[in-house]
Amino acid sequence: MTSPVVLITGALTGIGRATAQAFAREGARIVVSGRRDEEGKKLADELRAAGAEAEFRRTDVRHEDDVRSLVDWTVERFGRLDVAVNNAGTEGQPGPVTEQTAETYAATFDTNVLGTLLSMKHELRVMLKQRSGSITNVSSIYGRAGAPGASVYVASKHAVEGLTKAAALEVAESGVRVNVVAPGPIDTGMLARFTGTDENKAALVSGVPVKRMGRPDEIAQTIVFLASDKAPFITGASIAVDGGKLAR
Repeated sequence: MTSPVVLITGALTGIGRATAQAFAREGARIVVSGRRDEEGKKLADELRAAGAEAEFRRTDVRHEDDVRSLVDWTVERFGRLDVAVNNAGTEGQPGPVTEQTAETYAATFDTNVLGTLLSMKHELRVMLKQRSGSITNVSSIYGRAGAPGASVYVASKHAVEGLTKAAALEVAESGVRVNVVAPGPIDTGMLARFTGTDENKAALVSGVPVKRMGRPDEIAQTIVFLASDKAPFITGASIAVDGGKLAR
């Protein structure tokens, strides 16, 4: 991989942060985005200290003007856009279907689905002109299976899977690839918030065949591979990184 320009949404914690660090080790030029200025600037400083060219751009993916500006600014700064990782997401409000509301639905779908759609729209605007590029969306294995107590989150990740496959087919002849990574239970703040207690977390881990949670860097390495020239024939794919959970 020769100094690609990489844009990562939802980059400030968890999988997004690990992905930025992984691309930095590959020598990429990186734009990290998120909604918290202090954390974003700190991450960019850390990436620069590790030898990468890195910038932070505050962005709320729920707003198209923000997303358009983020993509345009990236191209102005680095001259092109080679890789996009759409990781911005929320677990929403856990609870049964009967407790969900129009507000909890919108809060989850606006970030997880609308944010992914708007990000792809503007990333593809650049990549299609280049006739090259790789987009990786971040879904969840629960976008391919159900999970009690997470109905709206599950529905949103089903939507991300569908958006990815439709976009991949639309641009397949252009030289741009679009894939989705579907993590299993990963040791992140989002998982801690969703499970709520150590007992709930242990119960979740007990259903993973390898009997442990995944690490954010394990997802990051899969994303780096999908964006590389080692995966030129992979597009429209949903890659589960889940310790064997979907194989049960």
